[in-house]
Amino acid sequence: MFPFSFEWVWDAAHYLFFGGMWYTIIILSLGMTFCLVKTIVDTVGGKGAGHHGDNHHGSDDHVKKSGGHH
Repeated sequence: MFPFSFEWVWDAAHYLFFGGMWYTIIILSLGMTFCLVKTIVDTVGGKGAGHHGDNHHGSDDHVKKSGGHH
């Protein structure tokens, strides 16, 4: 049954279900939008070029010893 159908009755169960559904859709959409915008900003800012962000090895000695990137 669809909301544009003549038999549709807006009762508490419909408000609760559709309220939860739209709340979830909005939260997921905002999260995805944030991730996309952050990715674009980081890429334009040059943060994504040539490295993976944080240096988990403590120093760049492993790069110098191996003669290049891993």
